Amino acid sequence: MRMTAPNMRHPLRWHGRQTGVGLIEVLIAVLVLSVGFLGVAALQAMSLSTNNSAMARSMATIASYSILDVMRVDRSAAKNGDYNGTVKANACTGSGTLAKNQLTLWCKQLGANLGEAASTSGTINCDGTGNCKVTVSYDDSRSGSGGTQTVVTEAKL
Repeated sequence: MRMTAPNMRHPLRWHGRQTGVGLIEVLIAVLVLSVGFLGVAALQAMSLSTNNSAMARSMATIASYSILDVMRVDRSAAKNGDYNGTVKANACTGSGTLAKNQLTLWCKQLGANLGEAASTSGTINCDGTGNCKVTVSYDDSRSGSGGTQTVVTEAKL
């Protein structure tokens, strides 16, 4: 006597149970995965723009320290106001005195690091006691926040 299981006569026959994955489920999974990838791409783009903005801020700070170090070397001229004024990165001219030459080099440094545009500028204001205020302004529209950023450094020579 041979015994067979009742469901084994036709093993490929469907008995009302779902087997495998339906097309709708695959499409929903692809949709969810695509939205996730778009989110990661947007996060990467925001990260790049924020890093560019932070780098520009760092370069502006370094530029302000740079001119302050130069003025410390030429302290008497800085106290006399020879360094006072504004330079624009798209119009770096001036020569003759040590102060004028250093301001021209600083102006070119600002242009190279922050962009040679009229919006990139550096302003120096020193009083007779050696208190100096250096202001560096530049266009930060690529960061997504838009507008002009300003870095102000105050120091005693």
